[in-house]
Amino acid sequence: MEPLPITPTPAHITESPEPITGSEAVFPLAAMPESRFSKSEIRSSLRASTLDGIFAAVFSNIAGGVLLSNFLVELHASPVEIGLSASIPMMANLLQPLGAWLGDRTTSRHNYCLAIYTPSRLIWLLLPICIGLFTAGKIADHTLVLFTLAIVFCTHFLGALGGASWLSWLAALVPRRLRGRYFSIRNSAANLTCLISVPLGGFLVSKFATGSILGYGVILVFGIVAGILSLGFQWFMNDVNPQEQQKAVTASDEIATDAIPLITVLKDANFVRFLIYFSVWMFAVNLSAPFFNLYLLDNLGLDVSWVTIYSSLTSAANLLMLVFWGRIADRVGNRFLLLSVGVLVAATPIFWLGTGTDLLSLWLWLPLLHILAGGTWAAIDLCNNNIQLEIAPMQNQSTYFALAAAIAGVSGALGTTAGGFLAELANYGGLPGLFLISTIVRFVALAPLIWVQERGGRSVRQVLRSYFAKDQVDLQLSEKS
Repeated sequence: MEPLPITPTPAHITESPEPITGSEAVFPLAAMPESRFSKSEIRSSLRASTLDGIFAAVFSNIAGGVLLSNFLVELHASPVEIGLSASIPMMANLLQPLGAWLGDRTTSRHNYCLAIYTPSRLIWLLLPICIGLFTAGKIADHTLVLFTLAIVFCTHFLGALGGASWLSWLAALVPRRLRGRYFSIRNSAANLTCLISVPLGGFLVSKFATGSILGYGVILVFGIVAGILSLGFQWFMNDVNPQEQQKAVTASDEIATDAIPLITVLKDANFVRFLIYFSVWMFAVNLSAPFFNLYLLDNLGLDVSWVTIYSSLTSAANLLMLVFWGRIADRVGNRFLLLSVGVLVAATPIFWLGTGTDLLSLWLWLPLLHILAGGTWAAIDLCNNNIQLEIAPMQNQSTYFALAAAIAGVSGALGTTAGGFLAELANYGGLPGLFLISTIVRFVALAPLIWVQERGGRSVRQVLRSYFAKDQVDLQLSEKS
């Protein structure tokens, strides 16, 4: 399967021990026609796109993730408010179809993306100004929290209008035979940038002479500059006219352009079973995913530099295991991995209950938990995307996936909001109690997946039977020899 491209402002890069899922862009699954550009034009465009992705990753990791979470914790934000900062990007995903409609009615992908992403990134310049006013005692800490949430709301809802157009632009630039290779390189470059920028940013914030709040404001300015520089590289990418692109799509024999009503999709019983699993799983995961960093920063009182180092371990494990899980999924199917690895992911929040600030936790237990999360979520993210390609009909796949993406956004947002409220209820044990509840709901979410049928997939029983049969054959051969 071809890996999924990253949007210019990847909302799904959260630097949480577990990804805050449900904020990914809705994108067309049908294969676009082959690029009409020359090899030199394609080469220069892809090089510029990779540099764009690197600088965009710097911006995204500073204006979100653990650095933003630490900033909110320093301002004494409540779990509900921190949950809102994670749920807003998911709800913004619902504007992707509107953005696709608007983008398709322009005559330049580049101009449209520039008009969307320039203000969505420049709006963050208001936050350093407000941080300066807070430092001078002009505004209260809770006012600064609310203003930060307003900026997060504006930047993600505005940015959501450009996601579909950006992906359509890349789909037209990257030849189909190169997509797998190119996007793996681009994603790897962004992940490596994350490995460097997040710990460095955390160190600078924690060691800033006048305090971490003002330090975040200074680091944020550098992040915004990186975000604007990333848009500058888009000038070196060949522009695409959506009107001409639409004509090419219509003329292509490989793409079905007939829309189907929603009720027809909901009559597909197998896909509905997947949607039940997917929606409950998104809700269960996001009950706790945004609050692991809060647990480290607030409950355990760790310095942000420690948390950013742990986050880098998660990114590194995810990067290293992705290819491994892809090969396994090709052999045994996506459903098998979702069930088997999903059991481990479901139990992960329980493991957090044994952590503390002792040396064993700091140097062994917490690093292992982050490595475990990165490695297992590489399989979950990969297989959740790929299984949709297997169970949806070849025609109208975009309709099926758009429905799944919308459900993921809504259920994920509900999960983070509910998690924020539950974390504040002392009767339920606060964050440790929330981790326990999340584990229970995760196991419940896996149940509908048992009845999902995947083309070419194998059941757990079939995999184990073939494994033990192979062992018996190997044993017989060794005895004969």
